[in-house]
Amino acid sequence: MARPELPLAQLHAFVVLAEELHFGRAATHLGIAQPPLSQQIRRLEDKVGHALFSREPGRVMLTPAGRELLPAARRALADLADGLAAARAVGSGEAGRLRIGFAASLALTVLSDLLRTFRQRFPAVQLDIREMTTAPQIAALHDRTIDVGLLREPPAVEAELGFRTVLSEPFVAVLPATHPLAARRAVPLARLADSPFVLLPRAVGPQLYDQITGLCTAAGFTPRIVQHAVEWQTVCALVGTGLGVSLAPASIRRIRLEGVAFRRVEPGAARTRVAVAWRRTDRNPLVRHLLATVSQDPPDRP
Repeated sequence: MARPELPLAQLHAFVVLAEELHFGRAATHLGIAQPPLSQQIRRLEDKVGHALFSREPGRVMLTPAGRELLPAARRALADLADGLAAARAVGSGEAGRLRIGFAASLALTVLSDLLRTFRQRFPAVQLDIREMTTAPQIAALHDRTIDVGLLREPPAVEAELGFRTVLSEPFVAVLPATHPLAARRAVPLARLADSPFVLLPRAVGPQLYDQITGLCTAAGFTPRIVQHAVEWQTVCALVGTGLGVSLAPASIRRIRLEGVAFRRVEPGAARTRVAVAWRRTDRNPLVRHLLATVSQDPPDRP
């Protein structure tokens, strides 16, 4: 047997009358006349099938059925109020869930400050942080499995996505500590021509890969890549074993690994870009709030 639905207006009228136990005062509280209040209560009693109030001259009392209904009616109204407040908070971007993809190396640079600032401003927002390299982030944005990405060297052309630079930094040479060039403060890039290289595979970050190999080409050589690794931490660890050398964003120097030396590269004009990425058509207010948190003037790292 189907359970009858109880209109919220009738429940509200019932709760107010139960608290006032006086039709006149309850009607004033509700901002209606007394006859419409009486009609609301009668309709509710018809749905319940029992009287909710006993009416005697000068006296209104809850019946046993009314006393049983009152806690549930209060919970229903409270749940509705909570639901409306939550919906308003999500709609305004004060609450909800934001899915953020990030390249692992950015945990060493912009990620922590960005998330700390965002959480201070929007403490009720749930952040779902997912570690992934650049190419998977682009795919995840298109697939709508993340809302925002923090990545290195975004694609030059992506009609559906927007990009905003949040960091620009130079490259450094990553060398085994025993490498002859590790004794120098700066390394001429051409001096690495005879060294084997450890790099990220092109598939995980095509633009950054092409930028690094392009720097080598401009210095007069094609890098001899002997090993790929998906994360910069792994690249550095492999360099530390003597497997080869690498070129990396300068912030990678924050990875403290025994047996690894980081040296400035000459010429040092080239820089790598970190950007926040989002879908241009996304109307999620949380995305707008995160973009507003990102500085309009990206910092440079020396």
